[in-house]
Amino acid sequence: MTTALPIPPGAEAPSAHPVVAARGLTKHYGAGDGTVHALRGVDLTVARGEFVAIMGPSGSGKSTLMHLLAGLDAPSGGDIRLGGRDIRGLDDDALTELRRERIGFVFQAFNLVPTLDVIGNALLPFELRGRKPSREERAFIGALLDELGLADRLGHRPRELSGGQQQRVAIARALAGRPELVVADEPTGNLDGRTGREVLCLLEGASARYGQAIVMVTHDPVAASFADRVVFLADGRLVAEQGRMSPEAVAGFMLSLEAGR
Repeated sequence: MTTALPIPPGAEAPSAHPVVAARGLTKHYGAGDGTVHALRGVDLTVARGEFVAIMGPSGSGKSTLMHLLAGLDAPSGGDIRLGGRDIRGLDDDALTELRRERIGFVFQAFNLVPTLDVIGNALLPFELRGRKPSREERAFIGALLDELGLADRLGHRPRELSGGQQQRVAIARALAGRPELVVADEPTGNLDGRTGREVLCLLEGASARYGQAIVMVTHDPVAASFADRVVFLADGRLVAEQGRMSPEAVAGFMLSLEAGR
């Protein structure tokens, strides 16, 4: 399977323009002595065309951070800007619209609609927006599905696909609407090593080829090695960030975090 993704209509070259920026981000649950501090003053900026992996020990706050960046939860303090827009204080309807229009999601469990075939799942973002894709958008989606190795599976439902094929459909759905930000939660967790690497190459290509900002939560050093930058959390704090790292370097740093707990 090739990983050279098609260029979408109106695509721009990657730039340093921030897609999502968090400042002083905090999140706590409960009150009094039972308060749990999931995040403690995290700053993070992700630019167009940047693929960022978030890593950390269990309970470090990495999933909480991803949920906040994607507007799936509200912070206790600090601010989050998506495309320059402050998303704190948006009501549920506004957040739902923001997620539909500007964020794509790739989950470990695929989360495909079982009654829809491949093309139906890929077009779901447009259905949720209440509009049909343009001719140019349909051409891009068709080319995307072809590059993902799904051209001969368009009429198949999820149960008729392998795990790797289902995750490719999920990637097509996430990219089809050309969102500014794609969040991926353990996207290779249910895949074998070879298929997982193919999926990571696709995500890497999406950021490099036409400027998707991708934030991926993972526990896998191999997965993190595909990212342009690796961000490490511990006890709710951002404790380090590095440029592209080898799997061995990622694993070594994670061991040092575990040992220091």
